[in-house]
Amino acid sequence: MVVTHGSLQPTRSRCALTIGNFDGVHRGHRALIERMTAKARELSLPSCVLTFEPHPREFFAGASAPTRLTRLRDKLELLAAAGVERTHIARFDARFAALSATRFVDEVLVGALGVRWLLVGRDFRYGARRGGDFATLEADAARHGLTLESMPDVLDGAARVSSSAIRAALAAGDFALAQRLLGHPYTLSGRVAHGAKLGRELGFPTANIVLRRPPPLSGIYVVDAGERGPGVASVGRRPTVNPVDVPLLEVHLFGETRDLYGEHLKVRFLKKLRDERKYDDLGTLRDAIARDAAQAREYFATHG
Repeated sequence: MVVTHGSLQPTRSRCALTIGNFDGVHRGHRALIERMTAKARELSLPSCVLTFEPHPREFFAGASAPTRLTRLRDKLELLAAAGVERTHIARFDARFAALSATRFVDEVLVGALGVRWLLVGRDFRYGARRGGDFATLEADAARHGLTLESMPDVLDGAARVSSSAIRAALAAGDFALAQRLLGHPYTLSGRVAHGAKLGRELGFPTANIVLRRPPPLSGIYVVDAGERGPGVASVGRRPTVNPVDVPLLEVHLFGETRDLYGEHLKVRFLKKLRDERKYDDLGTLRDAIARDAAQAREYFATHG
C-alpha cells in the first residue's frame, strides 16, 4: 500500500475512494472498504482511503476527545491487509478545518485525489462546521460527474458496530465482544523503551511501551505477545512508584529473558484481572504482581 501525507497537489489520476478516521478498522469499516475495493476493481481504478491525523475530534476537543483504539501504524497495517492500494493522511489543522464543504469536494476530493467513485455512510458530514451532508455531497458529485454511493450501517444483533461501542466493551473488560465488533483481537503495540527497571528489581522484568495517547482501557491484564509468548501486563500510570503522566504499557513475558529494547512489540489482550491501584510499599506491590502472574499462568493452563 502506498501511503501519502501532507499537502495535496492537483492530479490527473483517478481513484475510487472512501473517507473516515477508521479507528480500529472494525467490521463496519471493513464492510465499507470491501465494497470500495470491489468497485475499484470493477472500474479498473486504484482503491484509495482518505483519513486524518489528528482525528478531527482530537483537534476540536483536545484531551476530552475519545480515546483511540488504534495507533496510526497499526491502522495503516490493517488498511493494507484489507486490500487498500493507497491511503492519504490529511493533516487536520486549522486550515483544513476551515475548508468549506464545496472547497473540500472541489480541491481535495476532485482536484487533488481525482475521485471518480465515492463511498460514504449516510451520516457523513464534512467541511467547515460540518456544513456538508449527504444531500450536499450528492449535489457536488453530480456537478463533477462523479458517482456517489452510501453504505448502510453494519449491525451486531440490533446494535450498530461502532468505535464507541468497542471502547465501551474494552472499558468493561469484555474482550470477546470487542473482538466480535472489531473482527480481530484487540491489541496495543509500540517500541520497547528503557524504563526504571523496577520490575526487574521486584523479580518481574517488563518490556515498557510509552503510549502517546491514553488507551481505551486501564488495569492489569492477561496478554499474549505472539511469538514472544504469553504474559501479564499493566496499562496505566504506575501510581505506586515513579508515577508517569503519559500512560505506560508494561508487559512481563513468561518465556522471554532477553532485553527487547528498541524492538516493536504487539500485545493481544485476553482477560482483565483487576484495576490499577496504589500500594503502600514495594513488598505489597511485589505480592500483588506475583498474584497477577499466577492468575495469568492459570488462565493459559486452562485455555491452552
